[in-house]
Amino acid sequence: MYSRRDFSRLGIALGGAFAMLKSASGYAEAASETFEITKSDDEWKKELTPEQFNVLRQQGTERAGTSPLDQNDAAGTYDCAGCDLALFSSATKFHSGTGWPSFWKPLDNAVATTTDNSFFMTRTEVHCRRCGGHLGHVFEDGPKPTGLRYCMNGVALKFIPKAIG
Repeated sequence: MYSRRDFSRLGIALGGAFAMLKSASGYAEAASETFEITKSDDEWKKELTPEQFNVLRQQGTERAGTSPLDQNDAAGTYDCAGCDLALFSSATKFHSGTGWPSFWKPLDNAVATTTDNSFFMTRTEVHCRRCGGHLGHVFEDGPKPTGLRYCMNGVALKFIPKAIG
């Protein structure tokens, strides 16, 4: 005889399996894209720190409030830590209060997006259009003029100060 607890456990297990399949399909969507810069995991591991590899290549997330780039107000560009492509201008950066560097607009032809169905929700993942590195997510709660908030992992970015003179 089955108890309510048995059915509850089965439901939780099936829900978890379904979420994993949906998450894997979103990852497969990004993985199936062709990028200008492609490297093996071993090659990426030689060039990136373990934290950068986790975020850029394995779709990880850094802890909120740990990136010094969140509080950076200097003029310059934010480039991909994986391939050095310029992604965001400091002119579009704003303090969102989330603990991650946020921008209301990427540079032209800098990023691409895919659907991310992980963690029982649907979000829009942002990745570098040149190397496919995971940068963060974009949300529709940002400031004017776009109303978008590109919430980026600071470890996925490199700040390049504007040249003076």
